[in-house]
Amino acid sequence: MEAEKQVPEPNQTPETGGPQWGRIVAWVGLLSLLGLVGLGLVRAQRGPVGVGDPAPDFVLTTYQGDQFDSQDLRGKVVVLNFWASWCKPCEQEAADLESAWRYFEPSGDVIFLGVAYTDTPTESQKYLDKFEITYPNGDDLGTRISQAYRITGVPETYIIGPDGLIAHDQIGPFMSLGQIQSAVEAALAP
Repeated sequence: MEAEKQVPEPNQTPETGGPQWGRIVAWVGLLSLLGLVGLGLVRAQRGPVGVGDPAPDFVLTTYQGDQFDSQDLRGKVVVLNFWASWCKPCEQEAADLESAWRYFEPSGDVIFLGVAYTDTPTESQKYLDKFEITYPNGDDLGTRISQAYRITGVPETYIIGPDGLIAHDQIGPFMSLGQIQSAVEAALAP
């Protein structure tokens, strides 16, 4: 009498007769990876945040160790400036940003925050000293803040209104102190 060959079930491997879990896990992993890549591509195509958009939340730790949480700053106008010590256009606006900060600081209604983008703390501090910058500044560790704002380069400045919406976006350097003051005053207006 001849022995019949046993044919494995469709979801079983011929050797063990068990489910094909390895293949299932591999397909799930591959599909997850493709989903993440696709999400990244969609985010990259959206461009930076713009006027009227909700400002992405962030926490900035300054070089002095202070923390600024964007949620705690609601009700104020926030001038969020992305810069780098190696950025020549950043140097063009540095003195004007500092002057604008000194002009608005006494009101208590406006806070300027500088975000050093892909820079070293040593070079950042030299830059701040050179331009006598007194408003709070810190590193964008892991580029979390710049990714949230989807910046395309430096300098970029986002003025966030008291309502948490982007009131002004400046791609490239401000051209004058007056331009900065006008943008901040517009964000302060009810």
